[in-house]
Order: sequence, then structure tokens, then C-alpha cells
Amino acid sequence: MNPDKTDQTPAQTKKHTIVRRLLLVFACVAFLGALALFAADWRIEHFANGRVYSDVGVVPAREYGLLPGTSRLVHGKHLNTYFFNRIRAAVELYRAGKIKKIIVSGDNSRTDYNETGDMARELIAEGVAPEDVLSDYAGFRTLDSVVRARNLFGATELTVISQRFHCKRAIYLAAQHGIDAVGFEADEHAPQATRLRMAVREAFARVLAILDAELLNTKPHFEY
Repeated sequence: MNPDKTDQTPAQTKKHTIVRRLLLVFACVAFLGALALFAADWRIEHFANGRVYSDVGVVPAREYGLLPGTSRLVHGKHLNTYFFNRIRAAVELYRAGKIKKIIVSGDNSRTDYNETGDMARELIAEGVAPEDVLSDYAGFRTLDSVVRARNLFGATELTVISQRFHCKRAIYLAAQHGIDAVGFEADEHAPQATRLRMAVREAFARVLAILDAELLNTKPHFEY
């Protein structure tokens, strides 16, 4: 007679109990993570609703445009479509008289990496007057760029110039710091792999933005 296969030793029972508990913990964490992603996305979309423009003719005129930094090159080799699309959008606003000054705010934490300098050079090459390009070399994150635009240049009203998803997060962060911001949408055309990577990155960046602004009261790395 074969022994009952359902019989388990105490060690086996303990092992299975641990596995079930780990699976339950994993499921709870996954659920809470998905809830956090959904809630952060909803909140930022709510704040930015109706404040991102794609038509230069209807975007409100502002003294300052904020051009957040991104790398000119992808992996140090290929031209970054997002970078050049932001430059084109900023130049379009400037030529139309919708902004008078352009704050270029990027990462210059290494001697061999200078988002701010790259953006400034491109803008000036496109005909923007050098005195109308204001450089912030410590815009390490969107939070830093937004808050430092106010702290360094007195910009309490801004037009953020970036891809639509990024504009929305910047508008939310600006609102949390008493800055009236709208967005002007740069073209999001890019290779599919880039768009997918940015979509995943943005989902988590929105959660972090909520935590920074509403729970952690995070300050820029350098406030001034």
C-alpha cells in the first residue's frame, strides 16, 4: 500500500507556509506599487490638465521659459532626439515673442558632461541672443530646475519647454512650490525603444515627485 502523498513532514509544511507567506507579501507589494503608480499619474495629470500647449499661437506669453536638461547624445554616440526637439520648441517660442528669457537648467556635475552648456550653445547658434540665455548648472533633477528658476532668477511664472509627459510633472512640481507654470510641448518623436524606456522611467519619476513634494519636502541639491 502506497503512503498518502499528501502527508508532509513538519519541515515540508514549514517550507510551504513560508513560500505562501512570501507570495502573499509579494502580491501585496505589487498591488501597493501599482496603486502608487496609478495615484501619482492621476494626481499629476489633474494638476497639469489644460496647461500644456502645442500651438505657439495660443500659449500664454511669459517672461521666462524653462528648458530642462537632457543629454545631447545617447550613450555618448547618437544624437538625442529629445534634446534637439526641446531646442527647436524653445526657439519657436522665443521667435514668436512668447518668452523673453530662456533658463537652461541641466546637469554639469562632471567636467566631461555639461547639459547646460550644450543647450546654451545650440540656442545661441539658432539666433537666441546670448543675454537672453540664463544658465543654471545645477539642474540635476526637474525639482531642482523648477525651484532654482525661482530662487536664482525670480521666475514665479514659467513656460516649461519639454516633451508633454515631462511638462506635466514639472507643472505639478512648480505648483507645489508656488510657481505658476504652463508647458509647451516639444515633439516626442523618438525611436520606439527610447519612448518605452522613457515611459517606464516617467511612471516612477511621478511617484518620486509626489513623495518629494508632499511627504518628504525635498529641497534642491543646491537651492541657490
